[in-house]
Amino acid sequence: MKLKIQKEEIQNVLQSIQGIVDKKTTMPILGHFLLKVDKTAASLMATDLDIALKGPLKAEIIEPGSLCIPARKLFEIAREVEGDILIESQENNWLRVTSGKSTFKLMGLPEADFPALPEVKKSEELIISAEKIGTMIEKTVYATGESDTRYTLNGLLFHFTPNKKNVEFKMVGTDGHRLSLIAMNLDGKLSEEKKIILPKKAALELKKLIEGSSEDVTIYMDKNHIFFGINGIVLTSRLIEGTYPNYDQVIPKNNEKNVIVDKMEFLKALRRTSIMSREKTNAVRFDLEEGKITLISMNPDIGEAREEIAAQYKGEQMTVGFNARYLMDILQAMEKESVNIELQEPLSPTLVLEDNNRDYLCVVMPMRT
Repeated sequence: MKLKIQKEEIQNVLQSIQGIVDKKTTMPILGHFLLKVDKTAASLMATDLDIALKGPLKAEIIEPGSLCIPARKLFEIAREVEGDILIESQENNWLRVTSGKSTFKLMGLPEADFPALPEVKKSEELIISAEKIGTMIEKTVYATGESDTRYTLNGLLFHFTPNKKNVEFKMVGTDGHRLSLIAMNLDGKLSEEKKIILPKKAALELKKLIEGSSEDVTIYMDKNHIFFGINGIVLTSRLIEGTYPNYDQVIPKNNEKNVIVDKMEFLKALRRTSIMSREKTNAVRFDLEEGKITLISMNPDIGEAREEIAAQYKGEQMTVGFNARYLMDILQAMEKESVNIELQEPLSPTLVLEDNNRDYLCVVMPMRT
């Protein structure tokens, strides 16, 4: 195997797999990527056994061949050298890397050691723009859990419902204390409703892969895997097995008290008052009165903070407590200038919307004050 690659090309491609190759594994092969070169094209594959990426590599091919190459080390070499890179396999799985006056030798592994990747099943496909699915992930992934016991919450629910003309796609994240949901329609057809759980790591790798792209993403699914295709690259992820909670039951339908606030003013006030809250709970108390909200945080060991902001509110006086971190995560994911907060009782689920946009909604559970 012998090929010449531009520094920027190999650097960008290796950057895209750094989150997938497993650096702390007991299986050394998972710290490698497989480089396959035939007479006309080069491709690479990387996997941690749960997520896999396969994509093309632009190169000047001199001799075909294949080798598993240490991903981190070659990335560090590509980042530091200043010219094009010549990669050449040698006897006993050794690799020679040359750039300018620099020469490196790396110990590789044979192709036979690399795990087999699941085959893409192209029975039914759905299409969504990279920008849209990136936005959906950004607006939901922060709400996912990190629990050892409720492992189904450690991912995003993808809920596909076929309609006559298209497919309704809902993406949901929750950790049991808060929930985020966004919905939109996709091109394509499905024979039946599908609910799958995508691991959080896979969602973040997908978001990183499509960053800044204006291309379409094609989605395929089988019983245990989901495949995302874009620009000749395929990202595969194993799905989380189990049943996701009924998210629809959590969303309050008849909250009568409505508060409208300026998003940035609210976010800045939360940041300031939460400075004095207890680190474990991040608790901030909200005193609602006509035309204003008073934010209060108290910590007996340090002191307290208090701030008043204007709000459109005409209901009775009410006191409710929230984890400030949860509200700040929601506000940072919202784009509009104002947000609606819909409440009922001090301890009942609270709904947060941006400008009454019901296609994107967040639910947060209050705390005792």
